[in-house]
Amino acid sequence: MNYSKRSMGELNGAEVTEYTFTNNNGMSFSSMDYGCIITKIIVPDREGNKENVVLGFETLEDYRENKGPYLGAIVGRVAGRIRGGQFELNGKEYRLNTNTPPNHLHGGNVGWSEVVFESAIVEEDDSIGIRYTYHSPDGEEGYPGNFEITVDYLLTNENELVLSYHGKTDQETPVTVTNHSYFNLSGNNKRDITEHELIADIDRYLELGEGFIPTGKMVHTENTPFDFAEGKLLKEGINNNYEQNRIVGDGYDHPLIFSEGGSHSAILRDKESGREMSLITNQPAVVLYTGNQLEDHYRFNGVSSRKYLGVCLETQGLPDAINHPEFPSVVLKPEETYHAETKLKFRVTE
Repeated sequence: MNYSKRSMGELNGAEVTEYTFTNNNGMSFSSMDYGCIITKIIVPDREGNKENVVLGFETLEDYRENKGPYLGAIVGRVAGRIRGGQFELNGKEYRLNTNTPPNHLHGGNVGWSEVVFESAIVEEDDSIGIRYTYHSPDGEEGYPGNFEITVDYLLTNENELVLSYHGKTDQETPVTVTNHSYFNLSGNNKRDITEHELIADIDRYLELGEGFIPTGKMVHTENTPFDFAEGKLLKEGINNNYEQNRIVGDGYDHPLIFSEGGSHSAILRDKESGREMSLITNQPAVVLYTGNQLEDHYRFNGVSSRKYLGVCLETQGLPDAINHPEFPSVVLKPEETYHAETKLKFRVTE
């Protein structure tokens, strides 16, 4: 196992570095200390062709100028939308920056996706990777409490990429962190993701209302386009008249709730390339987003962007949980440690 690094330039006087880690099988991933962005994941198809399976830009300037997709980045302090950019905690009302008026999205105007983290190489017997750390000050984007976040990306010789997050706060504060990578298992963006198959251990999804804000209703997936228990092609949620698929731009942009007592897992497959990605997490939900809002002026690794060119599987707490007491809490207390983990395992099928 080995690693290399290259300079991506400077931001506000800080050097930005991209690190590339390779395991003994030749699988590799690359990430930057700017936003903890995963820029590449290189895995073979069934013919042995090693290609990139995430969307990525070419330069730091591209990421800086095209922030909208949150491409490959960490998003926090709270992933997803917060209705009205406000919440009440312990009798006090907090107002957050509303970067998608009137709502708050993915950490605000300058969320964690846009800061330069401290970085350190992590080498263990069976894994290699990077540890990113950041101090989020009290009041940043309107959130209470000083927050210390640690982000670990570790690559194993089992072709697993393990994403783990740890955090401490000195005041009660909402927190749920995720990575916003767009996957395309065709390799090097040769095809869109409409023919990708998803199998997922979920039994409900969150109904969305105006502004993609959860209404609070959890809908059972049976007999809906959200039933992935036996596997479903993503195009089935794109090419139908189901209202929930229509209101997000023809596709998916929904929190899928893992079955209680289940495996908290999902499998994404591309039959043509033979690539398969298994996901397992300790989080209660995964936001499935099929790139319905991707605009055509982007270029990802030399390929022009378009709708459905990538799919996000954002493991996290439920969006807007801070305003829904019936949802599992995302409030972290000073005596607690935040810990979220997601394992991505890549393989090929015949």
